[in-house]
Amino acid sequence: MLKLFRRRDRTEREAGPDLADRVRAFWQLWDDELQPQVSAALGDGQPHRLDHPLAEAVASVHPDLIVSIEQGENALFALVVSAQADPELRAVTDAWKAAAPADDQNWEYHDSIPPVPDPTQVTVNLHGGQYALSQVRLAAQVDHAEGLVDVAVHHPGFADLEEAERTALTFLPLQAVLGERLAADRLGRVETALLEPDGAVGLLEFRDVVRSVASGPTTPDASA
Repeated sequence: MLKLFRRRDRTEREAGPDLADRVRAFWQLWDDELQPQVSAALGDGQPHRLDHPLAEAVASVHPDLIVSIEQGENALFALVVSAQADPELRAVTDAWKAAAPADDQNWEYHDSIPPVPDPTQVTVNLHGGQYALSQVRLAAQVDHAEGLVDVAVHHPGFADLEEAERTALTFLPLQAVLGERLAADRLGRVETALLEPDGAVGLLEFRDVVRSVASGPTTPDASA
């Protein structure tokens, strides 16, 4: 089941006093070897050629981090390192991003999965079917005291899916529209709605609600 939040019942995983050294070693390896090799693999149309050495390099910073190469928002490509919304690893990803090179026309760097600029253009393949995120409808309730947004998510395709796929189609649009970090920081209770809730809005309107909660003390409910 896809989750935006990770349980905290593991053994303690402190960043450790050598975090700065591990981060510095990663970026040195990126500059000297990985970035030229990854760029060449992308140019050759073989983006997976460097999957293993890149994953190993990121694991040397912390073994629970994941890495991906994505299309950039402003550059050609983006190097994305994610803690999968694990708050215990925020210090690690913060340190990794703080030491990153400046973005340029070829590469930009993200310490969490960024939002999709227009998720309504995305179609998800699940259980042999295609589900357009433009059909997602959401009803939000803002908890002003906590600065969180509870949300009920509806898609007309829920009726055709088993529980696991329905859960995936509940959470995938949220991460697509908000990105990993905003979703982890500002979403409270998330529910799957088999019927469209009253006052539901689309993904882009919902993003405006959550961003306004993140930027200020008050905001109107999307369900109002």
